[in-house]
Amino acid sequence: MSNGAMPKPGESDRADAPRHVAIIMDGNGRWAAARGLPRAEGHRRGVDALRKVVRASHELGISYLTIFSFSSENWSRPASEIGDLFGLLRRFIRNDLATLHADGVRVRVIGERDGLESDICALLNEAEELTRNNTRLTLVVAFNYGSRQEIANAAQRLAREVAEGKRDPATITTDTLGSYLDAPDIPDPDLIIRTSGEQRLSNFLMWQAAYSELVFVPIHWPDFDKAALEGAIAEYATRERRFGGLVAKTGS
Repeated sequence: MSNGAMPKPGESDRADAPRHVAIIMDGNGRWAAARGLPRAEGHRRGVDALRKVVRASHELGISYLTIFSFSSENWSRPASEIGDLFGLLRRFIRNDLATLHADGVRVRVIGERDGLESDICALLNEAEELTRNNTRLTLVVAFNYGSRQEIANAAQRLAREVAEGKRDPATITTDTLGSYLDAPDIPDPDLIIRTSGEQRLSNFLMWQAAYSELVFVPIHWPDFDKAALEGAIAEYATRERRFGGLVAKTGS
């Protein structure tokens, strides 16, 4: 998700499906509050929704699914809620990793790992290593992730190379910087979906979203399912994608 290249429509198994879908899974807390339930229950139901969407993604011809599971800004939330979120991550990997592996899902993780608890890092590493050779669907988990920090990290790496005399500044292009982001081999998202009615990226894949289609849906994440995903894809399929003057019909 970093090469800065123009997306290539029509590369998925189904002509009307985007190759890469990214989702900002928003609204767990509001879903719970509307039902008089604790926020932790909203997060738990959000994990159930994630399972449904992962299963649906391959059925709909999606090759890459990126989810915003924990933002670097989420550390400002109450410690009890952070503990609940991390507990859900632990249970999701321990309980679901074998199923994901059996279903041919490859897990990739982007974001900062420095400062995370050792068992969390071990689980993330285990998920990536076990599923490394799977090809049915790539599930990219943005965990402790912030797009500005990702871009800053790439810039710092390039600056060090220049300072050490390993690189001429004139050789730094958008493609060069993109190749230093967290997952340079993954294509940029064709479609970014945000649930719960908010209409912003919130520091998610800002570099990679340069040519993405954005779809905002009013429902909260725990209610998002295959039908909702199909609806977002149907809207995507009506768009005319413009890349500096080139118009490409998504469903063509």
